[in-house]
Amino acid sequence: MPQTTSVSSAGARAAAAAAASAPAPSGPLAQGREFVWTNADFARVQSLIYQRAGISLHDGKHAMVYSRLSRRLRDTGYNSFHEYLGWLEKHDGPEWQEFVNALTTNLTAFFREQHHFEIFATLLRSKPTNTPWKVWCNAASTGEEPYSIVMTAFEALGANASFKLTASDIDSKVLATAGQGVYRLDNLKGLGPERLQKFFLKGKGGNDGMVRAKPELRRAIEFMSVNLIRDDWPFKEPFDVVFCRNVMIYFDAPTQRKVLERIHRVLKPGGMLFVGHAENFSESRDLFTLRGKTVYERR
Repeated sequence: MPQTTSVSSAGARAAAAAAASAPAPSGPLAQGREFVWTNADFARVQSLIYQRAGISLHDGKHAMVYSRLSRRLRDTGYNSFHEYLGWLEKHDGPEWQEFVNALTTNLTAFFREQHHFEIFATLLRSKPTNTPWKVWCNAASTGEEPYSIVMTAFEALGANASFKLTASDIDSKVLATAGQGVYRLDNLKGLGPERLQKFFLKGKGGNDGMVRAKPELRRAIEFMSVNLIRDDWPFKEPFDVVFCRNVMIYFDAPTQRKVLERIHRVLKPGGMLFVGHAENFSESRDLFTLRGKTVYERR
């Protein structure tokens, strides 16, 4: 009996051969992505965010940048990063703020790096109780750090103390959240029942499970947008203390130096600078003297 081959087997082999000889797919689908994303696109983003916010994006941030900026393409209706970035380069409108908001990281928590607040409280108590205090927190994010600073001040000095906090950020959306002072109760468990009762109001009904900072806390804070790399800071009087924590890690060395020089200008002689646990400014000894774990004194 002669050997035969089924039609279906022959067809399958033919299809496999055709697929093997066909050119490899290209474009965004080949990358498993919605939009074309090239090294040139990433390089343009690196340049634009550095110019606008001083942020240095290293090459390992490809996936993060694509994910966050893809949302901006969808919202603005652009079909490619090439078109979107080209439009940004030619215009100076509100989309720039959205671009910066998308690429900034806002990791924060109440009383993060607890040792700083202990040092801060000791500093506050070291001067007469009627001493006026002006403090700046320049990475306000969604407000956890500013409210922690004010709670510390009220505990150390009393609620009637002459204490004013300026809280700033480059991200307009997180500043709006900070100004409202509304948080999930689950995120405040680390505060303890006494602080919760003293400084927050619990939501009821549809707001069950939420809390809001009491008015006296919010009144002690002035929220504003400040770009640290621009030399147009709006401050007219110097500060006693500056919290600049976990911000400089996003800047390269020259940008860090420029920001430190500007902080030096707006900080009183002998004023204290609190920085993040991973930040070290030993090369700026002409400006600041190390006085504790990531705490510096202005020369």
